[in-house]
Amino acid sequence: MWYHKPVVNEELLQSLPNLKIVASSGVGIDHMDLKLLSRYGVKVSNTPFVVSSDTADLAMALMLASSRRLVEGYQMAVSPDTTYFPADWLAAEVTGATLGIVGMGSIGYKVAERAKAFEMKILYHNRNRRSKEEESAVGAIYCKKIDPLLQQSDFVLLSVTLTPQTHKLIGKKELEMMKPTATLINISRGLVVDQDALVEALQNQVIKAAALDVTYPEPLPRDHPLLKLKNVLITPHIGTATKKTRLLMMENMIESLQAGLTGLPIPHEVL
Repeated sequence: MWYHKPVVNEELLQSLPNLKIVASSGVGIDHMDLKLLSRYGVKVSNTPFVVSSDTADLAMALMLASSRRLVEGYQMAVSPDTTYFPADWLAAEVTGATLGIVGMGSIGYKVAERAKAFEMKILYHNRNRRSKEEESAVGAIYCKKIDPLLQQSDFVLLSVTLTPQTHKLIGKKELEMMKPTATLINISRGLVVDQDALVEALQNQVIKAAALDVTYPEPLPRDHPLLKLKNVLITPHIGTATKKTRLLMMENMIESLQAGLTGLPIPHEVL
């Protein structure tokens, strides 16, 4: 499966009685019915580890571009109407700011490693707490509940898997907990955020800005209000989009397919 295609539903499974394995690109598995696949005896694999560095790089890029108003600055610099650069055009600092990471898996942790170089204070919320050694290595502070993270962070980064528990994890209540100067960054899945609540929060300056690599649907309808807001930066789900990583993803998928067809242990089996 590449970009969630083809859709693996009961009709497809019935038409492929000899199917042994489905190899899916990327780390997310929310697009697959694992119980249905299991019922047909079909194994599933993904490519969770090769995507971490590039996705973490993009998270930092979104944070920097949004905070420093890079798109607005570019538009000002190249506009035929620009005759001078205003002296009062100001952005927000990243160095020394507080970053709250929701989901400290492999991607979230790599973001923390990068954020440490920017001298950021790092808070994180995760189902399972990282070891003391891992926390110490990046200077991360664990928040058992998400509320204090939202209240204290200048940047809130979403890096969770989409599950029933994380569906619309960030809604009106959570957005209102955030600082009015805070930025929400989403590199996970669009449905982790209540998008209508986000639009309202951005329009009413409940939070300062949002930087999104993911939305729902993708792409957004061309008349969607998120596309009309100046305090929103949207990229087209490009967290893993580098030549090297996409090649490694394909290689991982082929390794899993070969193992599944020959009865060997599948390197990245989703259990």
